[in-house]
Amino acid sequence: MNGLSRRSWLKKASLGSGLAMLGTTGVVTSLTAEEIKKYNPRPMDGPIRLGSNENPYGPSESMRSAMTKGFDNGCRYPWGFNRDLVKMIAEKEGVPEDHIVLVAGSTEGLKIAGITFGGGGEIISCSPTFLSMMSYAELWGTEINWVPLNKDLDFDLEEIEKRVSYKTKMVFLCNPNNPTGKLLPADQVVDFCKTVSKNAVVFSDEAYYDYITEPNYPSMVELVKQGYDVVVSRTFSKVYGLAGIRMGYLVAKPELAKMLSDRVVANTNIMAIEASKAALMDEDFYKFSLQKTKEAKSMITQTLDDLKLPYLDSHANFIFFQSGRDIKELNKTMFDKGFIIGRPFEPLNDWCRISTGTLEEVALYNKAIQEVLG
Repeated sequence: MNGLSRRSWLKKASLGSGLAMLGTTGVVTSLTAEEIKKYNPRPMDGPIRLGSNENPYGPSESMRSAMTKGFDNGCRYPWGFNRDLVKMIAEKEGVPEDHIVLVAGSTEGLKIAGITFGGGGEIISCSPTFLSMMSYAELWGTEINWVPLNKDLDFDLEEIEKRVSYKTKMVFLCNPNNPTGKLLPADQVVDFCKTVSKNAVVFSDEAYYDYITEPNYPSMVELVKQGYDVVVSRTFSKVYGLAGIRMGYLVAKPELAKMLSDRVVANTNIMAIEASKAALMDEDFYKFSLQKTKEAKSMITQTLDDLKLPYLDSHANFIFFQSGRDIKELNKTMFDKGFIIGRPFEPLNDWCRISTGTLEEVALYNKAIQEVLG
């Protein structure tokens, strides 16, 4: 990060002066509309978005600068510019370059994996989870074998393994899971992936891996390195704040990576490539994003404690809590108050997923949710 961008982020990081106006419950007591607008990096001209797990602080200034410079090559097709980014990602993940597949956001990676490996058979996964792979694969005739989350709202790995049959082409894991934010025990998920991948491809969606707080928690990339039939997806949409730019990648052994690469639909674009290269070098913004997410989650959970509402420990940039109210009704009520919150995740219809916005947005949300559920 250059000096200017570092000063900019440090200024945002020092918003404690503005948050001194928060009470012990994290509720705004005297923050004016002008002050909110001043401190918020996005204009407050519509509902506050706390429903899509976005990082409101990105892109960083270094990423914006890289994208601006990239416009000079906007007339060129992107595949001539992928190599440097692929090399950087391969070095980050500790794999050869032929293990990396660039996709337009990890969602594209999930979709092409679903039709590449799920076609003519079934995909097994737990519900609720992130649906893009399964919803898309169903359109192409793939059967989805849904397993409920267990009593602790974790992926039921034991039940999934029991259901694996000759029809099973892929097993989908989301770890940490969306919408729960929960993390599977490291030894259990590693053993599961090793065993099941002998019979079907295991896909590990690690979109929220950067937010994991458990020390030395393994990425399933380690199993890719060992030659297992495991595919891992990662994204620049979350901690790097590039959701609107669309960049993600898959990690798989070369045979699987080639199959996936051949089915990439959208490719990506020059600006996304340049922004992602800058993101991987912007350690200041990476740390800043993690810190602000931690602070925002603390504010949310403090208010939930005050309201005596149960919630799950989250290894992501959102909190999943039991509101005791039908989520469709709560969605409407909160929208009327100026907030977009998480969509329904059946059958957990009285649970709500709240994304971490800016600290000011979260403070305003805390005030509103206390009015609604207090």
